[in-house]
Amino acid sequence: MIARNRHPRSPRPDQQPRGDLPDAAAGERQADPPRVRRDNTERYQWEKDRVLLDEAGRRRTGGTEHDTGLPTADLRFHAEYDRIDADEDLAAAFELPTGTPLLRRIYWTSSRERGAALSVSHSYLPYELAEANMALLDADNEPWPGGTQHQLFTVGVELDRIVDEVRARPPSRDEADLLDLAPDDPVLAVRKTSIDTTGRVVEVADVVFPGDRTELAYATTLKRWQR
Repeated sequence: MIARNRHPRSPRPDQQPRGDLPDAAAGERQADPPRVRRDNTERYQWEKDRVLLDEAGRRRTGGTEHDTGLPTADLRFHAEYDRIDADEDLAAAFELPTGTPLLRRIYWTSSRERGAALSVSHSYLPYELAEANMALLDADNEPWPGGTQHQLFTVGVELDRIVDEVRARPPSRDEADLLDLAPDDPVLAVRKTSIDTTGRVVEVADVVFPGDRTELAYATTLKRWQR
């Protein structure tokens, strides 16, 4: 049984009726919404290093606080879990048969002051992997100290690499409402694939960012010539 947390229901942005949007996300556009800057090369290593901290250390700063500089007290966090069967796209991403059970986690975080979501994430884990720790099936445990990398650590997984695929596209009507965008503002859609040290795909996440206030930074280390 999948537990839902105490926060408001957060369906997929492209399925969310306008009337069900959070009050702060509907209506007029808000002035000066927070900006997000993700240096993903640094961020993913920061997430991995944080896994080995004690719980107090992991609770000190979360991913959104890291990306925005906003304190935890200024943020509202929303999560919903359910069990789904992998469609062709997700099955291919996980290299698993179509219909394989997955744990779907839907996340979005907003500023208490400005209301609009900073991003919307649909994260998927193989259900068989997640159920090795029943706490991972309970959305009331969110926000989880240490995030997904620590959740995976509790079931014996260490990540080796993360692959991001980024594309720009127009927002759906409901994404525009939830992210406080004009209809012609772009979103950045990131498909994040997490691979463990055995080469197994252990998480696939589709994250949507408002393109008018998001920066994604990457650094590539190049091999030196042998002379």
